[in-house]
Amino acid sequence: MIRTQLLTGAQEYLCGGEELIQRWRDDSAAFIWIDLEGENSITEKALLQSLNCHKLAIEDVQRFRHPPKTETFDNYTLILYRGLSQLKKDLTFKQMTIALFAGERILISCHQHHSRGINHYWEHHAQQEHLLASPGLLASRIMRFSVGCYLESILEFEPYLNEIEDSMQERPNDEVMRELIAYKSRLRKLKRIFSYHERLVTNLLKDIPQRMIDEDGDIEHALQDLFERCERLHSLCTMYFEICGDLINGYLSLSSHELNNTMKILTLLTAIFVPPTFIVGLYGMNFEYIPELHWHFGYFYCLGLMALIASGFGLFAYKKWM
Repeated sequence: MIRTQLLTGAQEYLCGGEELIQRWRDDSAAFIWIDLEGENSITEKALLQSLNCHKLAIEDVQRFRHPPKTETFDNYTLILYRGLSQLKKDLTFKQMTIALFAGERILISCHQHHSRGINHYWEHHAQQEHLLASPGLLASRIMRFSVGCYLESILEFEPYLNEIEDSMQERPNDEVMRELIAYKSRLRKLKRIFSYHERLVTNLLKDIPQRMIDEDGDIEHALQDLFERCERLHSLCTMYFEICGDLINGYLSLSSHELNNTMKILTLLTAIFVPPTFIVGLYGMNFEYIPELHWHFGYFYCLGLMALIASGFGLFAYKKWM
């Protein structure tokens, strides 16, 4: 689907399809936003080439799972980031690549599925008409909204993580352990994505394209706000990742401690019963000449000796000497 929004030089706002592109070309004071959603690669490539997008930028956009990046070309600044098509409370998520080409008087957005950030600004065009005159600012706002969607979902996970932490301290079990391992794996993936986004905005802040500065003086503040949001998201995700790791290590330590206590009891019981077992085995041998076999009270002597040895080990255990 190809849709467009056009702000003419006469400040007339229009919404339509590909037909508005030629009108934008004819009006040197007009601004346009072209959104490509779910277009096949051939149509998308042809349209981007007709709008003078760099061929390397087009390759990056159409490359499967390209990591987030930003790069400035002669005509456009490319912002390539990961948007969400789905993120549930259990941190299972589906992501997609969103490409934003911010050029002079034009913004081009490319994505394969529904994008909450793009649709938010598209549907609220009546209040956002002035943003069409600032393609770079509009691109930063779209990414900011997308990052905000991540942030909302991550913050919704925090109370649930607190519940898991409390349950691990009160009644740790293998089921909760499996949940934590799954969350840690998902948080690791999210942390990698957020790290890319943080570096992306950092690179933009270090070298803001001149065309973005010329079109709107607020672009630096907008990028700084976007950076702070990305940084917070990355730090939150890192913190939750470390909490999950600490809870897993704590559970393993508790399990190891309980196992050590169990082995200690078993070792103590073994130490108590080994000497009597040795005595029983010794006098259970079938040799004819064993002098003690002829003792009148030999049986009771053996029982007493075994009881004495067992009592001695029991005393050692009671005194915690072993």
